[in-house]
Amino acid sequence: MSTNAPTMPAVGTQAPAFSGTTQDGSTLKLADFAGERVVLYFYPKDDTPGCTKQACNLRDHWSELQDAGFSVIGISPDSVASHGTFAGKYDLPFPLVADEDHSISTLYGTWGEKNFYGKKIVGMKRTTFLINEQGEIVHVFKRPKTAEHTQEILKKYASLEG
Repeated sequence: MSTNAPTMPAVGTQAPAFSGTTQDGSTLKLADFAGERVVLYFYPKDDTPGCTKQACNLRDHWSELQDAGFSVIGISPDSVASHGTFAGKYDLPFPLVADEDHSISTLYGTWGEKNFYGKKIVGMKRTTFLINEQGEIVHVFKRPKTAEHTQEILKKYASLEG
């Protein structure tokens, strides 16, 4: 396993530009969200317990996130078809980007070696980036609480505006 883990972009830096394909086959670019607040969340796998809990928490509090001015983008290494099934099954109102080649997650330092039940494996590190209207990263959640993620986001953003 490579020890040259990609570096996560730091708070205070511009969010790296990317584009990818969403569950409906359309192309999404981070640049499409210029001037908006963005919750960019990386998660390991569609339709697994923790990832479903996190996605459903964001869905259940969608109106609160929208009221606070946030757009939400989910990214995992799953395929467009997998994202389509997952988003349809749980009625997810936000785009999920397929990152099968790990190019976006490598750019954000979320793909690499991690501990998984005591074993070292290479995979997606569950991470959320809060990006402000200027495209700057204002906070990184390195281990978000899947069942309370919206509450974490809103509380953190309120403290940043504070």
